[in-house]
Amino acid sequence: MTRRILDLSIAIDPAVVTDPPFMRPTITRQTHAETVAEAAMFFPGITANAMAGGQGFAASETLTLSTHNGTHLDAPWHYHPTQDEALGDGGKPALTIDEVPLDWCLQPGVKLDFRHLPDGHVVTAAQVEAELARIGHDLRPLDIVLVNTAAGAALGQPDFLGRGCGMGYEATMYLTSRGVRVTGTDAWSWDAPFGHTAARVAETGDYSLVWEGHKAGRDIGYCHMEKLTNLDQLPATGFIVSCLPVKVKRGSAGWCRAVAILGDAA
Repeated sequence: MTRRILDLSIAIDPAVVTDPPFMRPTITRQTHAETVAEAAMFFPGITANAMAGGQGFAASETLTLSTHNGTHLDAPWHYHPTQDEALGDGGKPALTIDEVPLDWCLQPGVKLDFRHLPDGHVVTAAQVEAELARIGHDLRPLDIVLVNTAAGAALGQPDFLGRGCGMGYEATMYLTSRGVRVTGTDAWSWDAPFGHTAARVAETGDYSLVWEGHKAGRDIGYCHMEKLTNLDQLPATGFIVSCLPVKVKRGSAGWCRAVAILGDAA
């Protein structure tokens, strides 16, 4: 089988609904004609006609965006100031994205198919265990676990932010206690959509339900990717995931070009 690379990353595109309005990125572009003046700063007297092809260059796209726009990898620092409180050492400062071990980010992948679960459902440890049994996979330390939800098919649609199931505290701990350190989802958040969580909080008065999957990083530090795509095209196993993050100093997240490598390399 020849090697095939499947893109798991979405584009940073302000026109596509992937974030709430207050979080959406902006892009300002320069055309080839607009950069001649900049070239003249280095080469006085130059004109467009004097340049090869009679054009300048598309010099830059200036972006205003968050490290949580697009497909990105969240660092343990995003969830809480400390991590690993359940590992017997009383916890330690949470890793920022520039401190995340790169070895975590290039490992065999496993896909859990939860597309049948309703929007807002909070996945349990028992459901993770049952899905692993269905696909016949025993988790290994550093496996990268990707969760395919109903949100994947709704990317760019007005209701995208409210689509898909979420991973709860116990499901997240099931993975991390077995050595998983990177996970991912095609939904907006690793947790259930906020609207569904808000309804549960209103019913129970339990604010610990907010971000319960994220907050599991207090007990065992881990990273997760959000807003993946094309997970429906992946097999359950038999592929490598590469998700090296951009090195943002003390960042809570970093953009990544997540891909799955299938075939001989896997």
